[in-house]
Amino acid sequence: MNILQKVIPMMLFTATCSSFAGEQIDKSLILDNVSSVNIENLRGHVTVIGWDKDTITVKGELEDDAEGLIFKQQGSSVKIKVELESNKHNYWGGNDNGSELIIHMPKNIRVSFDGVSSDINIENLHASAEIKTVSGRIVAKNLSERIELSSVSGDIDSKKLSGKISLASVSGDVTDRDSSGRLSLRAVSGEIDAKSKAKEVTAENVSGDIQLMLDDVDELSVSNVSGDFSARLSLNDNGVVKMSSVSGNLALKFHKNVQASFKLSASAGGDITNKITKQKSQKAKYGPSSKLRFETGNANASVRASTVSGSIRVSH
Repeated sequence: MNILQKVIPMMLFTATCSSFAGEQIDKSLILDNVSSVNIENLRGHVTVIGWDKDTITVKGELEDDAEGLIFKQQGSSVKIKVELESNKHNYWGGNDNGSELIIHMPKNIRVSFDGVSSDINIENLHASAEIKTVSGRIVAKNLSERIELSSVSGDIDSKKLSGKISLASVSGDVTDRDSSGRLSLRAVSGEIDAKSKAKEVTAENVSGDIQLMLDDVDELSVSNVSGDFSARLSLNDNGVVKMSSVSGNLALKFHKNVQASFKLSASAGGDITNKITKQKSQKAKYGPSSKLRFETGNANASVRASTVSGSIRVSH
């Protein structure tokens, strides 16, 4: 009898918990003076879509290890969080085993997202977005204002972002299309590939390549270590380009005739190729280094580039 008294409650507890496995979610909340939405999902797939309604809806399915979904307004913010069972400490499971959620929210409210192995698709939001995940992939489209997208090992794919934009991944690739405003691109071992209308662009990489296709630029800053950099752009009046590399190549091509002063330097065996004018680089008297300075047009813009054991190439 004592054994049954212990076993039966355990069986009932297990049955109760399993009833939440794969729970279907279909909830909505009418907003009252809300300025931000905070979303947390450790693993799985989340889609966030902005719309014109003053309502947030959450639909989808919770993962097997979920205890439930927190969905409530707290002051001026709304919290949406998938809670896992307290005894489930492995948050690094594949995102295919996680929760699947589709969230619609007003497009003019700030949003933040935190995940571990959770992918996120986000689109049509225009009051700033801060998206962070560890191994998940980020896909973003039609966002504006202040935008921060970061992943450790996941890829970032963005399209039609505008405002102050920051895209960063450690070992994932960063791909951007049709952005405008101020653009910051950072990676460590991933590739960076952008086609942007941004006026101010910063690109940093360690061992991956950087490839940029830009329009009319006011400012471009590039730093690369062992990867290669290539860009095509037009430099505005009073515009500035600053590039540096260590054992990586720098290649800059201008869409049209550029009017700028050029100061290019290569050391430790690096070389300089000038396809804009007929001027050639001058080798140092002592040591394997070279420099090249020249001007085009009224020289009201500035191009500065330096490399250690890499190459510099400028052309139009």
